[in-house]
Amino acid sequence: MPFEPVTRRSLPDEVYDQLLGRILGGEFAAGDPLPSERALAEALGVSRPALREALKRLEQAGLLEIRQGDATTVRDVRASASLDLLPRLLLRSASGIDGGVARSIMELRGVVGPDAARRCAQRRSPALAVALLEAVDALEATVASGDVVQAQHRALDVWDRIVDGADNIAYRLLYNGLRQTYTSLLEVLTHVLADEVGDVAGHRAIADAVVAQDADAADAAARALLARGQRAVSALLDSLEVSS
Repeated sequence: MPFEPVTRRSLPDEVYDQLLGRILGGEFAAGDPLPSERALAEALGVSRPALREALKRLEQAGLLEIRQGDATTVRDVRASASLDLLPRLLLRSASGIDGGVARSIMELRGVVGPDAARRCAQRRSPALAVALLEAVDALEATVASGDVVQAQHRALDVWDRIVDGADNIAYRLLYNGLRQTYTSLLEVLTHVLADEVGDVAGHRAIADAVVAQDADAADAAARALLARGQRAVSALLDSLEVSS
């Protein structure tokens, strides 16, 4: 497949996106060398400085290994990339969402979410407890209004407070990556996760356990709530696999 000349305004961004798509699409496998800078710049119709900026970003993302005086090679995504790549991995399939990646994300949130709720119950401040209850109240009001899209945003606000209360920077950064991925698909997931998002009682059970500093109850409530979403996504993916 020939490269497409870049015509948009931000040349490094366009080069980055095109090369990233080819790497994630399997056109360049781990260990493969990229064409020379000169060949790539000519094929893409960009200057070598613009190309180098894009290549540097791909190197920083863990996708390329650049050695002066040697070929630039593709790295193993599984061994070198970070969570920042999740949105692109999830949507790398031309037919839509990558089911394997979607299942992985749901499994991850099902493990991290309950533990974050547990730690939030153990570590939360009085101010955090108040903010969490207010977030659940806002979710309840939005669900009652019937605005299913905004209800997802309010549910994310609840989890923002829980992760903040867990006081764990690794969880915070992990959550940021998962939230970015979720937000990019928010409209698609509106009906799939409606059962979980609309479970105000489930969200309130977590908040009440946090306020009471009952770590076990917070863990159990979060586990039960997130299981609703995981079942819904799994059922959808199963149906898509059967129909394909």
